[in-house]
Amino acid sequence: MSNPNLKENKMKRFFGVLSRNVIKVFSKKLYISLQYKYITHHKCNFDKPIRYTEKLQHLRLFEYPKNDLVRKCAGRVGVRDFVKEQGFADNLIEIYGVFDKFDDIDFNKLPSQFVMKCSHASGYNYLCFDKTKLDLKKLRKKFNKWLKTNYGKKTVELHYSKIKPQIIIEKLLLENNYLPVEYKIHCFNGTAKYMYVVTNRNKDIRYNNYYIDWKEFDGAQFNGWKKTTSPIKKPENWPQMVKMAEKLSSPFQFVRVDLYSINNKIYFSELTFTPAKGTLIFDDDNADFEIGKWLDIKN
Repeated sequence: MSNPNLKENKMKRFFGVLSRNVIKVFSKKLYISLQYKYITHHKCNFDKPIRYTEKLQHLRLFEYPKNDLVRKCAGRVGVRDFVKEQGFADNLIEIYGVFDKFDDIDFNKLPSQFVMKCSHASGYNYLCFDKTKLDLKKLRKKFNKWLKTNYGKKTVELHYSKIKPQIIIEKLLLENNYLPVEYKIHCFNGTAKYMYVVTNRNKDIRYNNYYIDWKEFDGAQFNGWKKTTSPIKKPENWPQMVKMAEKLSSPFQFVRVDLYSINNKIYFSELTFTPAKGTLIFDDDNADFEIGKWLDIKN
């Protein structure tokens, strides 16, 4: 999705694209600081970060690449073991298999609808709504390219780099024949503080930001996203969802816990440690400071 809040200079972008791979090799810290400044128009203070987005850059560069549990839980396959260990095996989405290569997949054995995801990246997904309409040649080319991509190196989110590239195939969750509402709960040092709710996915997508007590947090709208015209109804099992998110987040300084609630049953989606690489443009810049106060990275 294009970001209307990103004021791009075409000349700077041209030279940035030409030089970014060289800068990544020369200095990842320099690359991140330039990327952060280019997108947010703020200088990143690595030594004394105050903003939420600055603290995410610190975690992105210095902390999470060294954390074995982060690397495990950033992966689509490894995180399932962690979720089971935390006592939430029943909340995992059913899977049809994990494959090292695209050609290992027997599509004849798959149901008519499913989701394919790469284990080692964010956004490398394919939603199949009708297997009879699949273009397997095109799909093979896409996934083979993704499997060969070092996503962590590409995005300088190095906690992804040591994840084994695989394809995991999940059940496609639907609610009344539509993609379900997604609840993205942001947890700071084990405490859930706010979230955004994603509705109308794959259509006219909308994002509504709330504090964890379901009070609206419009200042936290970011990257030009739009919210619904009417408030989102709080799920009946919201206290259980928050409790689950906090339990899963407890080992980490920061993580976003993504959940679904379908017919009052909670499903786990994923853990995200550096949302949008931490380069967020808030509708209200004060939100960056407010959220930053919730995140303690001193330890």
